[in-house]
Amino acid sequence: MSDKPVQADHDIDITGEVCPMTFVRTKLRLERLKSGETLNVRLRGEEPLRNVPRAARDEGHTILGIVAEGDVHIVTIRRL
Repeated sequence: MSDKPVQADHDIDITGEVCPMTFVRTKLRLERLKSGETLNVRLRGEEPLRNVPRAARDEGHTILGIVAEGDVHIVTIRRL
């Protein structure tokens, strides 16, 4: 994966959320995007880092990248 976040159409910061709200907030935001648009998700912690990309893939979305910035990760998702 790249060391810089992919430029995305939209951004959401869920660093203050805990599972399962991390993916609930991400899913609600993805639902507002058009097909093919991208979303950068800022998250913190091992559990969201495992669960958000997996749940997005399970829904058919594409993970374009995951970049670490200190204790925060940025997951870039392309909407189905």
